[in-house]
Amino acid sequence: MTIRQPPVHRDMPKIWLLSDARNDAALERALRRLPRGSGFVFRHYHLGPDQRRRRFDRLAAIARGRGHMVALSETPRLAKAWGADAIYGPPARIAGSAGLLRLATVHSLRELAAAHRAGADLVFVSPVFATSSHPGSPSLGPVRALLLARRADCPAILLGGMNAARYRAFRGAGHVHGWAAIDGLSAG
Repeated sequence: MTIRQPPVHRDMPKIWLLSDARNDAALERALRRLPRGSGFVFRHYHLGPDQRRRRFDRLAAIARGRGHMVALSETPRLAKAWGADAIYGPPARIAGSAGLLRLATVHSLRELAAAHRAGADLVFVSPVFATSSHPGSPSLGPVRALLLARRADCPAILLGGMNAARYRAFRGAGHVHGWAAIDGLSAG
């Protein structure tokens, strides 16, 4: 079986910051510190609808001021209404989201296949390592994460316990477009 190397997507960010309740206080500073042209995924599931929209607008303005791509973890309809560049989530949610970039979360070969069918433009392979987001949950580990990245038909981003040092260890392996983090990009 031949494993296809996905085409290089020069415009797709290589570094992605994800929002969470625990990194909210550090997000504005973190967005300003990210290299220009990075990506930002707004999740903030802990907020009510009105608060969530206000927080999205504030953080999206900062992100866009730095040239970052902005993704919303929500329905395609809401992502379009809020002016997001991309939709983020499981393959079933991103399917049929015309007019938005599709960022799929994948944790297995089955989900990767679903992401391909949904037309994913980018996949977040996770969790590579143990993560604070899901304490006690099993992680893929580097070998399985690379297997998923290698089989992706689009750029693959590694997520889950990632930081700059861990990403550097993957760079020579190929098939990995970049990395994403919550704590690894928010910590002081």
